[in-house]
Amino acid sequence: MSAVNKVQIASDAENNKNLDGILHRLKHLFSAIGPGLLMAAAAIGASHLVASTRAGAEFGWQLAWVILAVNLLKYPFFAAGARYTAATGESLLHGYQRQGRGYLLLFTCLNTIAAVASTAGVAMLTAAMLTLFVPLSIDLLALIVLLSSLALLIFGHYALLDKLTKVIMLCLTTTTLIAVALAFNAPPIVNPDFISQSPWQWSYIGFLVAMMGWMPAPIEVSAWNSLWLLEKKKTVQVTKQQAIFDFNFGYLTTAILAIVFLALGALVMHGSGEHFSASGVQFSSQLINLYSQVLGSEARYLIGIVALLCIFSTTVTVIDGYSRTLNMGWHLLGNKQASEKSLVLVMLGVSAIGLAIILFFKGTLLPLLEFVMILAFMTTVIFAWLNYRLMTSSTLAESDRYGWKMKCLSMVGMTYLIGFALLYSLSIG
Repeated sequence: MSAVNKVQIASDAENNKNLDGILHRLKHLFSAIGPGLLMAAAAIGASHLVASTRAGAEFGWQLAWVILAVNLLKYPFFAAGARYTAATGESLLHGYQRQGRGYLLLFTCLNTIAAVASTAGVAMLTAAMLTLFVPLSIDLLALIVLLSSLALLIFGHYALLDKLTKVIMLCLTTTTLIAVALAFNAPPIVNPDFISQSPWQWSYIGFLVAMMGWMPAPIEVSAWNSLWLLEKKKTVQVTKQQAIFDFNFGYLTTAILAIVFLALGALVMHGSGEHFSASGVQFSSQLINLYSQVLGSEARYLIGIVALLCIFSTTVTVIDGYSRTLNMGWHLLGNKQASEKSLVLVMLGVSAIGLAIILFFKGTLLPLLEFVMILAFMTTVIFAWLNYRLMTSSTLAESDRYGWKMKCLSMVGMTYLIGFALLYSLSIG
């Protein structure tokens, strides 16, 4: 064998080795992805399918910059979950406790209220989507949705939730991107004499606050991300860089998809003279019609199934996330060890109270969702403050604390949250 051939073989071997190394690192990186996508799945449910689409349908593109601004200004408060856990190996709730028992108690009490309200909202939305396929009342379907979610969580645990979410997210994202791309090329539907209303009126302050309350999600979701990351670490070694990448990937996905859903409403429904119904059954039908108008009527049921699976995954993640944080919070306050059995009991309790709220609202979907979103916005100032205080405290190593850029962004974010909370209080006063 010639010297040239030997050099070539050695070079090929080195290249293959480098390629194998890159593929191994990529495989390990993507195996660490999970908590961030779960957060995205929780966000896409009501804030995207409902709030973003409705914003586009009602006001066209006018609120696109608001959605992007909200995602940016809330970023430091959401990032706290992944960053704190990656740095310390413990959850945000342990961090609150280190700040003082009163901080953990405040978080847990507010989180309990948010848990039952949010569970009711997403479960009713899932039941409303299910009416497209099953001719039963929303109340009965909501019970079926909650029981199915509990069965999946109790018997499938985190591993199944992690895998299921990735598949559903991919399906819904692909379908929505295709629908929006086709909508851009479709003939305009705006009536010649149509004049778009401005969202900057007192009468719309409730809608604006509701939209921003769950955009991209309630800030307490940061604690879910923290606990999901700890669960992920039980099966996969996750470095600090991977944890932050996973969070950023999921968060960026939610921001982009929020604009995509707004585009769908703006391109297909804005200016048509049609408005979303408060009835859960009619709202679901209208939402699927948005897709079928651009993808074709034959795709109606396929889209319905994808949307249903998306909302169902949101319901599952909401029940799991809130229950985990409540279970951990109350046990830390009682100086007890949280267990799988106590987690199941919390899931059952949250689901039962959520069902009671659904029965109270009697199938009126949009009022329930608006109530839940406004509640989220009014409490989000406190959750944001708790996370900021933790990420700038001396309990963290200096290298893991927020630097001046994140501090400045946090201050702007807090100003915005407090400002809109005061505006809403004045509007109802």
